[in-house]
Amino acid sequence: MSQKVGYPDYMREYIKIVEETRERRLKERYRRLSPDERMELLKVWHPDYKEGTKRPIKIGPSAGLMVPHEVANLIEAYPLIDPKDIDLSRIDYDVDILVIGSGGAGTSAAIWANIEGIPAENILIATKLRFGDANTKMAQGGIQAADRPNDSPARHFLDIMGGGLYANDPELVRELVRDAPFIIKWLEDLGVIFDKEPDGTMIEVSGGGASRNRMHSCKDYTGLEIMRVLMDEALNRGINVLEFSPAIELLTDDYGNRVTGAILWNMETKEYYVARAKTVILATGGYGRLHIQNFPTTNHYGATMDGVVLAYRVGAKLRDLDATQYHPTGAAYPDQILGLLITEKVRSMGAQLVNIDGEQFVYPLETRDAVSAAIIRECYGRNKGVITPTGVRGVWLDTPMVDIVRGEGATKRYLSSVYRMYARFGIDVTKEPILVFPTLHYMNGGVCINKYGQVLGVNGIIEGFFAAGEVTGGVHGKNRLMGNSLLEILVYGRRAGISAAKYVKSGVSPGKLTLNHIPRYVEELEKIGVPRDRRSPMLLPEYRGEKVLSKAIPIFPI
Repeated sequence: MSQKVGYPDYMREYIKIVEETRERRLKERYRRLSPDERMELLKVWHPDYKEGTKRPIKIGPSAGLMVPHEVANLIEAYPLIDPKDIDLSRIDYDVDILVIGSGGAGTSAAIWANIEGIPAENILIATKLRFGDANTKMAQGGIQAADRPNDSPARHFLDIMGGGLYANDPELVRELVRDAPFIIKWLEDLGVIFDKEPDGTMIEVSGGGASRNRMHSCKDYTGLEIMRVLMDEALNRGINVLEFSPAIELLTDDYGNRVTGAILWNMETKEYYVARAKTVILATGGYGRLHIQNFPTTNHYGATMDGVVLAYRVGAKLRDLDATQYHPTGAAYPDQILGLLITEKVRSMGAQLVNIDGEQFVYPLETRDAVSAAIIRECYGRNKGVITPTGVRGVWLDTPMVDIVRGEGATKRYLSSVYRMYARFGIDVTKEPILVFPTLHYMNGGVCINKYGQVLGVNGIIEGFFAAGEVTGGVHGKNRLMGNSLLEILVYGRRAGISAAKYVKSGVSPGKLTLNHIPRYVEELEKIGVPRDRRSPMLLPEYRGEKVLSKAIPIFPI
């Protein structure tokens, strides 16, 4: 139902300028940036390069790594539990494989572990919220795979490396692009309904930084469609899912060189559970809900970087957490949808970014970091942005161009999510442009892994510990290209699931359960004077504010 917000009169006057310049702009092709120009733009305007927003981690295996203050505050924090309060002799769940997180990475890992021969009853998915509540469902634009005659995995590889400023792990990228065509075929066999031409040919479009059309989409609900099929497959196989039960600490053996399970916490009953596992797969996602530098976010409610915190405490190395992806086109108006994702596919299908004067100022399909920096420059450096009634700045995304370029009805057919989101507020994106500004979208870095999904520590592989998806780093370097996140969760979810299954089938016995890593970590925290009230992991973000919290009272006993 429409809330009849629409645009105020003064913004409609600016829209007239967009409309007046549209015919001319339809004939324009804004030139692409050279590598030097891209770096110059990033260093001046991208949030990652803003002084005073980061500091080095002071403790642990990646001491010295520069990270945002919001990240450092959670890494340099005391655990939520005290080992002496936990009875590890009472095991609540005893499984072969414990998967922490139920998005695309965790669910595909569980499925592939089962395919590899681990009985479904010996696999447990523990998830913070409901099954499937993850950024996967919120991914809109598509999934990349080089599967056309004019394309190749090698070309896909080069696009990813260039997009990531060549900071990527080449081995991880190589395996990603090699597995990509198989993943598309697997998804289709499972029942994912990709967009196709009437003759059955897969419709593929481009994305920012891509040199070929290789984006496979399901309208602009691609992640939701993939997650629908993965959830059905996992449940049909009988894989157990424990909802509202996040991991709050990992368990290790006596020597701390093997992960042996986790402490789970029931968010409804407030009880803890001891889960023993021969192997653990970490798939908890990123840090969008930390609102780095106070940016709004596209991320789901549980994206609080908890997996990174837990992995770091047991010795995992981290990388590239200085690099945050801000999606160029987050909604800037109306306020009710501030920061929500407007898929890059809108620009892939012909929409241009224009300023208050109706002028293009960046090639629409530059890499995301460059487009975000250009929008920020336009709004705050050149004063060419539009200001909303509440003071939010943005530039126009000229959405009516999609139907002009692609034919009438293209928006409703292929961008139905965007169309419906704005229709609720009395805005018809086929007739009126929309206002956008960068929004926090993705954690480019994370836990270090190898091509088998094994978590890496200072001394090499941490035994019994695997990870996949946004919680990991290395694939994307300093900047991710559109469509490679859905690909990554499936490629490395599969690799982690298969590797974990092989580890279990090698005959490994359950390890001893200890929390011995906690005292060692606490000792380091005390040495650097971390305040005792700083604790992590953060399970959910707090939005109520000081005024509301000051009036909260505990009605029910804890």
